Amino acid sequence: MVFRIVKMTFKPDTIDDFKVVFNESAEHIRSFPGNMGLQLLQGKENKTIFFTYSIWENDTALQTYLNSPLFEKTWAKTKVLFCGKPEAWSTDLLWKAFPAG
Repeated sequence: MVFRIVKMTFKPDTIDDFKVVFNESAEHIRSFPGNMGLQLLQGKENKTIFFTYSIWENDTALQTYLNSPLFEKTWAKTKVLFCGKPEAWSTDLLWKAFPAG
């Protein structure tokens, strides 16, 4: 599995626009082949910072999504709302800290 974390910082006046874009795209991303989950997180102190946390079956599934029309369309709508450069990490799970269930 691949765990993908993307940090995005938005202009304060574009946060609602981003939430619309995310809500329009989330179910399509969750149903994309190889996607095993998607979450959106918002900073507690700095409400302009958001993270997406997604889980992919493998790197091939992630790369297929990143090269898909769905990603291109979603990213085009999202990147114009940024006030900073996004950061992304693809990671491996080394230790599971949460109890099962």
